[in-house]
Amino acid sequence: MTHILLVEDDPAIAMSLKVTCKREGWHITWLDNASSVLPMLRSEKAQDLSAIILDVGLPDGDGLSLCQQIRHASDIGTLKDVPVVFLTARSDEVDRILGLEMGGDDYCAKPFSPRELVARLKAIWRREQLLYEQAANNHTETANNSADHALSNNTSLSNGSSNNMSGQALTFECQSGIWHYQPLNYSLLWQEQKLELSNTERKILLTLLKAPNQVFSREQLLNAVSDYPDHRLARTIDSHVKSIRKQLASVDSSIEVIHTHRGLGYALCPA
Repeated sequence: MTHILLVEDDPAIAMSLKVTCKREGWHITWLDNASSVLPMLRSEKAQDLSAIILDVGLPDGDGLSLCQQIRHASDIGTLKDVPVVFLTARSDEVDRILGLEMGGDDYCAKPFSPRELVARLKAIWRREQLLYEQAANNHTETANNSADHALSNNTSLSNGSSNNMSGQALTFECQSGIWHYQPLNYSLLWQEQKLELSNTERKILLTLLKAPNQVFSREQLLNAVSDYPDHRLARTIDSHVKSIRKQLASVDSSIEVIHTHRGLGYALCPA
């Protein structure tokens, strides 16, 4: 059963969301304060968690800061990568940008429809699956090409099976080295080192990896990571790329993995 953690101090909103999610067959754990979240994530009952719905304005803390704590927690395993959707009464663009930059995957501005929130959660999960399937399809196409053709393009994608089902690991080989992606725990490794990425950052990097010779505009990358792209927020892509580069430099600062094409966008190096 899909398990959602709801962190919301308004009982009316919480009850409405619980009813809607129950209709979807989802199990909801409801907390009304920030201080209980990390202890809950450290407990066994959180191991099957699929997403967190997090109110930005909590009585004992800031939801944005709490999300950042979750993303950097070293004692909750893969739960630090679980998708986070913010609930916010703030409509200012700066607040929404800040939420996405601090590790959120999406947001709903109050007042909102519970059905919209459910649709946004489904879109996040669907996007994860789509990225995986596209990478798997690239593997199949590569496997059908001749070895000479793959060598001439200097890229290949393989996972040891031409019939790559969801949950199986993927391996990318390109100029920057070897990458491993395991969708079961959302881990992306480069040069055998796990990258500490947010969901959005991981999706951006996977998008670039699946088409290493393509230049992606900010709008294209925004579309690739969200089913509800707000193109006024396309500049958040720059912040995410900066964060990705920082992670990559911590592994090997001598390699430029992502190249900026001024006025165009980003691509893996060399393009």
